[in-house]
Amino acid sequence: MKIKDFAAGILTGVAAGIIVNQAFQKMNPNTPAEDVLHAVKEAFKKEGPIDGSWIVMKPEPFTNNVLTMEVYRGGISRIKNGELEQYEFAANAQTGTVVELIQK
Repeated sequence: MKIKDFAAGILTGVAAGIIVNQAFQKMNPNTPAEDVLHAVKEAFKKEGPIDGSWIVMKPEPFTNNVLTMEVYRGGISRIKNGELEQYEFAANAQTGTVVELIQK
């Protein structure tokens, strides 16, 4: 096998992989839930350490009487001034933007 043929095969495989990846992203435009949770945790860490966090991996419908969208639900807990604080959030599944934050 010539090196030229081998390189052509590799380039064809890479191009096919890129095309398949782009098609998959168009079919599933949501931000990965792990990325959303990481962003929320980083925002909370700016005010102090967190003790725990969770997120539901499957988006669910959400409405605020004006907008309807798919959201990930999750939560954060931390100790602040010696007391446990717990928060639940809803984040837009496509953009990762937090659309609701409730302290429990």
